[in-house]
Amino acid sequence: MHQDPTHFLTRSEALPFVELRAANRSAACYHTHSHDEFSFGVIDTGSADYRNQQQVHRIQRGTTVTINPGDAHSCNPDAGAWSYRMLFVDTAWVGELQNEFFKTGGSDYLPFPTLYNQDSQSFAGFNQLYPLLLQAEEKLAAETALINFLHARFARGYCARRPDEKLDNFHIQRVRSLIMDQLESNWSLDDFSAESGLSRYHLIRSFKDHYGQTPHAYQLDQRIKKARTLLQSGETLANTAQLLGFADQSHFQRNFKKRVAITPKQYQSFFQG
Repeated sequence: MHQDPTHFLTRSEALPFVELRAANRSAACYHTHSHDEFSFGVIDTGSADYRNQQQVHRIQRGTTVTINPGDAHSCNPDAGAWSYRMLFVDTAWVGELQNEFFKTGGSDYLPFPTLYNQDSQSFAGFNQLYPLLLQAEEKLAAETALINFLHARFARGYCARRPDEKLDNFHIQRVRSLIMDQLESNWSLDDFSAESGLSRYHLIRSFKDHYGQTPHAYQLDQRIKKARTLLQSGETLANTAQLLGFADQSHFQRNFKKRVAITPKQYQSFFQG
């Protein structure tokens, strides 16, 4: 990891094939250059001239920028505050994901259909994704958020194959059973995909359509339900966290409070005489 007052650069703790970069109130200009990875990010403060594919675009706070591998581009900010956050994602990984989305059948990769957009949904999705990539214990959540974010970007230009809903329901029930039978296990999307026979994105979408949550969110929800029972019976916070597969007590407390609005210790105190 490299960090200074204006620039931040690190590899994702959750997904090692992703690199994170950020600038905070930087005045740096970037000469024309390219990247081997897919890169995309958001502008947090300021405005700039963004050049890509021989076109110049005006970007500012709230803009989501998308850059394909090998695209020659540059970005020259206006004087004053200039802050942004970027992700760089391995091209081969994105190509495999696109094959799951669109059945590309051997094509190396599809380019982003647009060079930038300014809708609030993209900005919000990136804000959800970025912090997850910095947390080693959030691998499943980070991968789910990254897949959903990229699908939303690519789906604007390409059509995904529609799933067989009836068949999918049979397969995703196997994933639910796996989660419920082994709540303490930290499954990956690849594990769920292998169990169901569905691609990672297809699985995420079908599971959410059927159960109202992604597999990761459903697993966490079921863990917290079980945690409430354990805490009511007098189990310690440390043992509860360990029994339910949380990375540590802090990870458990953070997710418990998100769903119950109070800490595990506060919750347990209501059931102690």
